[in-house]
Amino acid sequence: MKFRLGLIGLIGAVAASTLPLAAQTLDPENTLVITTSEKCKITIGLRPDLAPKHVARIKKLAREKFYDGVIFHRVIDGFMAQTGDPTGTGMGGSNEPDLPAEFSKAHFDRGTLGMARAQSPDSANSQFFIMFADGGFLDGQYTVFGGVASGMDCVDKIAKGEPPANPSKMVSVRILKDVQ
Repeated sequence: MKFRLGLIGLIGAVAASTLPLAAQTLDPENTLVITTSEKCKITIGLRPDLAPKHVARIKKLAREKFYDGVIFHRVIDGFMAQTGDPTGTGMGGSNEPDLPAEFSKAHFDRGTLGMARAQSPDSANSQFFIMFADGGFLDGQYTVFGGVASGMDCVDKIAKGEPPANPSKMVSVRILKDVQ
């Protein structure tokens, strides 16, 4: 009987983990809320199970208000929107050391968040991107650390360009637990 209940619990846990983020209950400590210059919100479920060091970095920087006012500096329609560089050039980052890659088997589909990096797999720092569409060619090559739970309509409104003529910005980036 214990085995049967354990198996049922395991099946339920696996089923819940395969639900889209919007259908899952989000942990306030691992939920990021980005308010953009378009006056809308993007709610992100962070994935410490996939990338604990990257999630810890994003949360640290959000709590320091590092991301407030940072633009989306590289936005390719049909691909992704990249942000997280305080210089707005794509060449900057935080004063924290670069992170080692935490590659997983997670798929880069619409709404996935990945860490941007230079050529070295271990060069992620503060920049990240949100996928507009499927990007399976990135699988296993970039660290997945979360996914959009709500607000993809807001992501779709981000000004496009490399760099955009009038870039959208992250007005505020907060951990949900800190603002409840």
